[in-house]
Amino acid sequence: MATGGEALGRAALALLVLPYYGFSIGITFYNKWLMKSFPFPLLVTLLHLLLTFGLSALARALAHCRSGRPRAALSWADCLRRAAPAALSTSLDIGLSNWSFLYVTVSLYTMTKSSAILFILLFSLLFKLEEVRLTLLLVVLLIAAGLFMFTYKSTQFSTQGFVLVLCASFLGGIRWTLTQLLMQKAELGLQNPIDTMFHLQPLMLLGLFPLFAVFEGLPLSISEKLFHFHEAGMLLSLEICILFLATRLLGDRLSPLNWLGFAVCLSGISLHLVLKAISPKGEKAPKLHKEPSSEPDLELLLHHPKCEEEENVETPQQ
Repeated sequence: MATGGEALGRAALALLVLPYYGFSIGITFYNKWLMKSFPFPLLVTLLHLLLTFGLSALARALAHCRSGRPRAALSWADCLRRAAPAALSTSLDIGLSNWSFLYVTVSLYTMTKSSAILFILLFSLLFKLEEVRLTLLLVVLLIAAGLFMFTYKSTQFSTQGFVLVLCASFLGGIRWTLTQLLMQKAELGLQNPIDTMFHLQPLMLLGLFPLFAVFEGLPLSISEKLFHFHEAGMLLSLEICILFLATRLLGDRLSPLNWLGFAVCLSGISLHLVLKAISPKGEKAPKLHKEPSSEPDLELLLHHPKCEEEENVETPQQ
C-alpha cells in the first residue's frame, strides 16, 4: 500500500502531465509554423541549445548560492570521452526533427516520430536495460505495422521529410539510452538533470554546427530574414490531439487506411505502456556503473518500474 509520501509524489506527477501535453502540442505546432516563416531549422536548434545552456548555467549558479555546495563539474576530457555520444545523438535528433517540418505535415511527423519507441527498445536490449520478451516483439510488430499503414500511399507523403523524421527517431533511441547510462554513472555525479544539460549543451552545439554551416550557412548569409526576423509568441492523448488539430486546423488529409494504421500503431504503444505497468515485481534494477575508486552507488535516476517494490525506494524524476 502506498505511503503518504508516495501518494503525494504520484499526485504531483499527475499534475505535471497536463502542462507537459500542452507544451508538447504547442511546440509541435509552433515549430511547424516557424519553419514556414523562417526556414532555417538548424539555426533555430542552435539558438535553442544556446538558450538552454544559459538557463542551466544560471540555475546551477543559483543552486550553488543557496546551498553553498559545489555542483558537479566534468573536465573537457571527461566530457568528450563520456558525454559526447549522448550529446551528438541528442543534437542531431532535435535538429533533424526541426528540419523535417520543412517537408512533412504535423500528422506524418507525429506518427513517424512515435517509431522512436522501437529504437529505444532496440538499444535498451543491446545495452541490457531491457530483457527480450515475446510481448516486446508484439509491441514492435504493432507499431511498425501501424506506421506502414499510416504512410502507405499517403496523399501528403514526403520521402525526404519522412527520412529525416525516421533518422531523428533512430537517433532518439540512441539519445535516451545513452543519457540514461550517463546519468546512472555515480562517479560522474550527473544525476541532477540541470547538471546533465549544462554539460551536454556545449557538445551539442559543437556537434550540430558543422551541419548548420554546410546546409544553412550560405543561404542564411544572403537571406533578408537574417536581418528582418522577429520573434513571435512561441503518449497517447498527445498524439491524438496533435493529429486531430492537424486535420482540423492545417488541413492534413488522412485516408481510412492511414487512420487504421494510426490505431494499430497506437495499440502497440498502449500495449507497451500496459506491460510496463503490470510487469512482475521483484527483479533487480540495473546497477550503477562505477569505477573501483568511486563512491557507493547512488539511487538510479531512471528506475525500471518493476524494481520499485524490490528496492523500496522512491524514484526521483528524462
